[in-house]
This record gives sequence, structure tokens and C-alpha cells, in this order.
Amino acid sequence: MTTILILVALFSLLLAGVPVAFVLGGLGFILLAIGGFSPLMVPQSLLGGLDNFILLSVPLFLLMSNVLLKGGVGRDLFAAVQAWVGHWPGGLAVATVISCGLFAAISGSSVATAATIATVAIPEMESRGYPRKFVLGLLAAGGTLGILIPPSIPLIVFGFITEESVIKLFLAGIGPGLILVGLFILFSMAYAVFSADYQKSEKASWATRMAASKRALPSVALATLIVWGIYWGIFTPTEAAAVGFAFALIITAFVLRSLSWEGFKAAVIDSMVTSVTILMIVAGAKIFGKAITLYRIPQDISLFIAGNFNEAWLFILAVSILLVIMGFFLEALSMMLIMVPVLAPSLMALGIDPIWFGIFFVILIEVALITPPVGLNLYVIQAVGKAKIGEVASGVWPFLLLMLLTVLLCYLFPDLVLYIPFKL
Repeated sequence: MTTILILVALFSLLLAGVPVAFVLGGLGFILLAIGGFSPLMVPQSLLGGLDNFILLSVPLFLLMSNVLLKGGVGRDLFAAVQAWVGHWPGGLAVATVISCGLFAAISGSSVATAATIATVAIPEMESRGYPRKFVLGLLAAGGTLGILIPPSIPLIVFGFITEESVIKLFLAGIGPGLILVGLFILFSMAYAVFSADYQKSEKASWATRMAASKRALPSVALATLIVWGIYWGIFTPTEAAAVGFAFALIITAFVLRSLSWEGFKAAVIDSMVTSVTILMIVAGAKIFGKAITLYRIPQDISLFIAGNFNEAWLFILAVSILLVIMGFFLEALSMMLIMVPVLAPSLMALGIDPIWFGIFFVILIEVALITPPVGLNLYVIQAVGKAKIGEVASGVWPFLLLMLLTVLLCYLFPDLVLYIPFKL
């Protein structure tokens, strides 16, 4: 009964529009006070939650992402990819997906990926006859690659919560990320072939290709450096974030000379605001997590799951349905911070690999980024494309199905997730 009351209070406050950090922290404090536990647990949880080397990578990756965004790197990536594949069937759509994947491999941010590529791709695609709903849906969905392809801020947070290796989580995200990119590309090409309004682009000259590739090369090299350095253990994810930020600054300010002083200040302020928001949610989640652990809620839920879902596939199905439903009301990071501490204890009993579960979980919270009414990517694309939210939402449903197909493939073939971190 206590568990039900706590869940009702939690979701009532969230649906009432109270900020997530204050809901989690405030409810956790009230539970500690009602239970007669020491109030000193609150500052202890705050300090323990934020004093962590892994979390230092979050503001650093955000800084890197925003510096690249303000430096116009997205335009250079899109131009280079378009020069090579723009003449394919659905070439501009293919270029958009690949550009999203490349920018995701640099930034680790879904919102930054969607906003950056959309600014360039929307006018280009619409001028070539692509239906508006398809364009908006493709860009909203393409942006979600930012939290799956490493480096990924949600995977950092998942590793922090579960105490699993962030490096292994990053490497595990590569396979499903590439599968998702491939599915989006195949759908885009098929859509263009059967679309009556699609207009084929002319093949770019070699001179154009070389010029565009030369300008995009430093950014691609940065993405390669980050993934390669993490894979070979040259630096930790936090060190990778610091290296990435330093090189992003060098590339945009000195190599491309596309970052102004005003742009740099805006990047720092945007990163600060987002970092504070994320870290406040993490701190609130730590207090809430401490409280529900003392109330034995995760243990009770684990016993309930073990007693009612004694097979892994039933557990995975139940979690999938729950996350899809929660995605209508909560944003991605909040879902992770609320659900992972409760679900994680059940993984061992059911024989589910926590690294695999992290990727599975992240793909499903990607769905939350493009489902109304709180899907952040929907609002980003709405703002960039000056569209109605209904236009964006109606364009994403084929990509939602492809994302759910990716979840199914990862379940049927676990090595799609686990091969790179454990066998390569």
C-alpha cells in the first residue's frame, strides 16, 4: 500500500507540472521525515550524488556539443555528406540521417543533434519536394541518435546509477546505433522511390566533394578520436569529454574560424543551464532513491517481479510497455532516474546482462523524445521548422516503429549489443 501511495504522489506531482528535481528531492525528504530517518541523509545524499568523477563528463560533453553547434559544424557535416550521397534515391534524406549520426558521435546530445541538422536540412529537403511531415518526422527521429551513439549523456547517467562501466556502455551502443541509422536510411530511400513529389539531386563534382570533405574532416576526426580513445582505453569518458571540448574549441575557433566570442559565451551559458538542470535532477533522484531504499520499495518490487515475471522475456515485455506509456508524460532522463534504481535489482535474478539492459532502456527512452505531449525533439523541430506540433508528431510514427523493431532485434540477437564491448 505504501508503494502505491508513493507512486501516486510521484506521478500526480509530475503531471501537475512541478519540476522533476523538486518532485524527487522534496518527496524523498518528506518520506525520510515521515519514516523517522535522520535529516542528515539529505545533504549526505546530495554530496554523494554529485561528488562523482563520471558526472564531470556531463558538463564537458555539453560544452563540446554547444561549441560545435555555435561553430556551425552541423552545416559542414551536412554539406560534406550531401556532396557524396545526395544523388542517391532519397539522397538528401540519407545525408540527413548520416549527418545526425556523425553529429551524435561528437555531441552526445539529442536536442543539439536535432536542432543543428534541422536548421540546414529542412529548407534543403523541402526545396527538393520532400513532404513536410516526412522531413519533420525524419529530423525529430534522427536527433534521437544523439543519446545512443557514443558519447551519450544518458548512458553516462545509467552507468552512474548502476555502477556499470561507462566505457562498455558506450561500446555497446555502437551496434544498435548503426542498425538504427541503417533502418532510417533504408526507409528514407524506399520513401523517396515511391514518392511522387521527390526530385532527384544532381551528382556533385569531385571538386565540390573534396572542398566539402576538407571542411568537415576535422569534425569527423574529432568523433573518431573520441570513440577510438575510449575503445582502446587511452582515456576515460570524463577525460574524453575534456579532450573533445579542447579539440572542439581548436577546430571551431582556429581551424574553421567559425566560432565568435559571442557564440562561445552563448555556448558556455547554454551548457551551464543544461548542466545545472541535469545535476539537480540527479541530486533529487539520489535523495528519492535513498528514501525508497529505506522503505524497501525496490526490494519489494523486485520480489513482485521475480514472483510474477519469472521469465526474462515477460520482464522485458512489461518494462517495454511501461516505458512507452511513461514516455507520453516524462522526458528521457527523468524516466531513467526514476525507473532504473527500481528495476536494476531484478536483472541478476532473471539473468539479464545490465550492459544489454542499459542499451535496451536507452532505445526505449529515445521513443519518449518523439512522443507527444512532452517529447523534447518534437518541440525542437517545431521551433526550427516553424511547424505545428501535430505536423511533427504525425511524421514520426514510421520511425517509432523502426525504433521498436531495433529493440526486438536486440532482444532476439543480444550480440548486436554485446559483441563489441565483450568479444571484439
